[in-house]
Amino acid sequence: MNKAELIEALAKETEMSKAGAGRAVAALVDIITKTVAKKQDVQLIGFGTFKAAKRAARKGKNPRTGEPLKIAAATLPKFTAGAAFKAAVNKKK
Repeated sequence: MNKAELIEALAKETEMSKAGAGRAVAALVDIITKTVAKKQDVQLIGFGTFKAAKRAARKGKNPRTGEPLKIAAATLPKFTAGAAFKAAVNKKK
């Protein structure tokens, strides 16, 4: 499912216009992005948690030349699925 399909499904499920659903999806993504960028968690009970995770600096290797190189430490977004979401995905048919 891509963003357009998500907007269409949201509009159908909530009986709102596609334009309104598009604004809602855009606002949700923007809020989550800004909050995680501030190193704060966004927890949606039953669905999951979006958070910023630190990755330590490490050594790597240039695949073309084989030359060793240093990969800098970074902060990355991370999503951890909640119990209800995991259960829904793993539901046996």
